[in-house]
Parts: sequence; C-alpha cells; structure tokens
Amino acid sequence: MKSTIENLGPTRVRLAIEVPWSDLDHAFGEVYKELGKQVRVPGFRPGKVPNRVLDQRIGRPVVLEQVVQHAVPEVYSEAIRENQVRVISQPDVEVTRLDDGEALAFTAEVDVAPTLELPPLDSLAVTVDDVEVTDEEIDQQISVMRERFSTLSGVERAAEDGDFVSIDLEATLNGEVLEDGSTTGMSYEVGSGNLMNGLDEAVRGLSADESATFSTALLAGDQAGEMADVTVTVRSVKAKELPELDDEFASIASEFDTLDELREDVRTRLARTKVLQQGAQARDKLVEHLLETIEVPVPEKLVEQELSWRSQAMERELQQAGMDWDAYFSMAEVESREAYDAEMRENVEKAVKTQFVLDSIADAREVTVDNEDLSAQIMAQAQRNRVSPEQYAQQLQQGNNIAEFVADVRRTKALAQLLEETTITDKSGNVVDLEALRPRTVAADATEDADAAEAAEADAVEADAAEETDTEATADKA
Repeated sequence: MKSTIENLGPTRVRLAIEVPWSDLDHAFGEVYKELGKQVRVPGFRPGKVPNRVLDQRIGRPVVLEQVVQHAVPEVYSEAIRENQVRVISQPDVEVTRLDDGEALAFTAEVDVAPTLELPPLDSLAVTVDDVEVTDEEIDQQISVMRERFSTLSGVERAAEDGDFVSIDLEATLNGEVLEDGSTTGMSYEVGSGNLMNGLDEAVRGLSADESATFSTALLAGDQAGEMADVTVTVRSVKAKELPELDDEFASIASEFDTLDELREDVRTRLARTKVLQQGAQARDKLVEHLLETIEVPVPEKLVEQELSWRSQAMERELQQAGMDWDAYFSMAEVESREAYDAEMRENVEKAVKTQFVLDSIADAREVTVDNEDLSAQIMAQAQRNRVSPEQYAQQLQQGNNIAEFVADVRRTKALAQLLEETTITDKSGNVVDLEALRPRTVAADATEDADAAEAAEADAVEADAAEETDTEATADKA
C-alpha cells in the first residue's frame, strides 16, 4: 500500500491511497466466503461454489464493489496510522481507480485535530477572588435554617409574599376548560414564582374565598405557547412563623448549644465552600487564558455535528415534557431561536477549542492515563450518577464510550498538572494553597478507599481503551 497526505486546511486533510491487487486477497476471501453462503448454485453445496462461478452468477462488478466496501475501511485505518493522523470525523471516500487485477486507489478527505503552537507554559499566573465570608452571608444561611424550622398558622388577611395559600385553579382556552386544567386544594407559596407566570401577581392581595383571573402562556401539551385564562380562588391563607433566633434555636437546629457556636460553624463551612470555588475559578481562568493566547482553528463540520446532536437531544427532552420551542424560550426567558442558536454555537466552539488545547498540552507533556486515574474518575462519575463503579464502567463499555472517557481523563490530568505549576493568588495578593485546588478526579488520594472490584473495573476499562485507541479510526469511522 502507498499513501500520501495533502493538507487542505488547518483541520482537514486528503489521503490518497493506492493498494496493489495482491493486498486485496484477504478482502476477496471474505467476500467470496460470504457470497458462497448466500448464493445457491445447482450442483454445488452451500459454501463450496467456486469463485469463478460466483463471478459469473452475480457478476464480477458486484463482487468488486463488495471487495471495495470490505477493503477500504481496513486500508484507510492502516493509512491514518502510518501517517499519524488524528481524525475527528468520518471520512468522505471517493474511489479514483479500480483496475481489475492491478490496483485499487481512493481518496479520503477527513477532519483532523489541528496542530497548535503552544506558548511557554512555565510562568502562568491567575488571580481569584478572596475567601471572605461576610456577616450577611452567615445571616442568609441562618435564615435558611430558620425557614426549615418554621411553622404555619392561619391568618385572616390578604395574602402576602412568603405566605402559604390553599388555592383552586381552573384554566380555560377559548372559553372551554382545558383537559387536566383544574385542581383544588393546592398549596402554594406566594412570591415563589415556581408554578406559572402571573400567578403571584393574581394571588397577592387576595383573602380567603376571593378570586382573580389572569392570562398566561401554556407551557405543555398540544396547546403549548397559547394564552389561557386562569382563574385562581384562595381558600385559606397561612403565615410562616419563624423560631426566635437564640441559643434554643441553635440547640434544636444543630449540634451546638449556642447561637455563637452555630454562626462560627456556618462561617467555617462557607469558607470551605469558597476555597473550592477558588479552585473552580482558577481552573476556568486558566482555560480562558489558554484560549485567548492560543490560536485554535475549529472544524465547521464538527461544530455542525455537535450542534445537530444537541438540538435533537433538546427536541427529545421538550417532547417528553410536552413542550415546544416557543414555550421553552418563554420559560427560560430566551429572546429568540436565533439567540439560543448563537449561544449554543459559542458554547460548542469553546468546548471544541478547549479539547484541542488540552490534547495538545497532554501530547507535549506526554501525559499518560494509568489505572489510578481511571479508578478515581470512575468513582467520581459513578457517585455523580448514583450508580456503582462497576455499573458505570459497564455503561462505558456498552456505549462504546471508553476511548472518549480516557481522553477526557487525560485532558483533566493535563489541566491539573498545569494548574499545579500556575501561580495562583487571590485579589489581596495571597498565594492560594494548590493542594486545596487539586481536582478530585486525578488526586492521588482519591482511590485510597477503592476496593478490589473497583480496581478490576478500571483494569477492564484501561484494556478496552487501549484496544479502542488502536481501532478508533477503523471501519466504523470509515
């Protein structure tokens, strides 16, 4: 086999491949073997029909067409390995020559990961927010705790924000009550805004047994997006009574005896949360800096494919919720489909660029993924998805997502290593503790509690990843 590569742009190449006829023996053998099982010829047992008879029976051109279909993916995969091409899409293949008994030639145009010029990475610095916990933030957390221990008592007055009302609802469209458009005795917190647009304004100021009618857009069902008239009737009004903010409340709501001890514990917890937020902020700022300083070409075809996939996924979610795009835009306060698409494109392009940058850094630093890295990430993702590590590893294998999973772990590890070498200070000039920022997915101690079964699952993923890496650009991509 002979192959040449031509750069068509920073993210696209054309491979020209020529295969001598002798290299097609395996493909011919497989094709004839399959045809021999399918074609019935009088005088010959199934699978025993001579090749020349098969040629005559179904036609030599048909045989050659199937040989090409069988051979091209394998030859293409070998060519991209020889040329060390990192493909990121399916190729556009065109057979340019098929001389029976002589040679097969074809071209394959395919999107590839760009070669990036990395700047010096040994003197990076980012600034993050200070870890500062204010009394107002502590008061807010204490208020949330008081809300959890609040009680409700009936009042004879108009409903106000924060009250709980028992309401009846009836929705009509063109004068007719909608199917499933009425309910009675629903409990609702005035001012929460978590049911439908216009309800808070209608309920606010109503006393028991008073009603109001308002218009709102339907968010689900066949009439999603249409304006319906909704009549709300208040049956009762209850006010929240918060416990007194004293030592007794602290002892009831926590393990502490005094309010001062409770406030100090809240301060400590908030500070710990903000330290973690510093880590996320440092990571995000580092990525933003890399994207600003590194020129990253983006394959338009790859972006379009990702946009199409996300749009289809969103379509399915909306259908399951009984909503259309207009209803979703209204609920999410999105200006238009054009604005939604523009934001989605920006997000996709940023995600693609980030992957290319981190892959390039991982290549330059020869970052590898070992069993410990896989175990940590498997456990983290399993916990996030509320499944066992074994189940998550099995899902990766069944979904053929192992190669991409390993690539993500490698990117995370490369970013973590770079973050460790980056000078991180807060706005007050204090150096931030890097150990507190170490991502759990690649931290060395993340797998201390992993049992033998979890390690075995990681071994299986690692083995399958190696196999997928060798074959990721083969027939299923061709």
